[in-house]
Amino acid sequence: MTKNKLEDLNNHLFEQLERLNDDDLTDEQIKSESKRASAMAEISEQIIKNAGLALKAIGEYNVDTEHKGGQIG
Repeated sequence: MTKNKLEDLNNHLFEQLERLNDDDLTDEQIKSESKRASAMAEISEQIIKNAGLALKAIGEYNVDTEHKGGQIG
């Protein structure tokens, strides 16, 4: 199973941007890449929201454990 990182997402998005910027694409290829880019943007948004939620949870956990003197529970 592949372990993707946010850095991988960033690389994929820039690769897609490069494909969209290819001057040699036909109109049909541009349409196809545009649909792919839209799908990638939607999925990326969810991945970023999920990562933000995970960071928020870690922050809340850290604040909670600090108030309890470093004890869990």
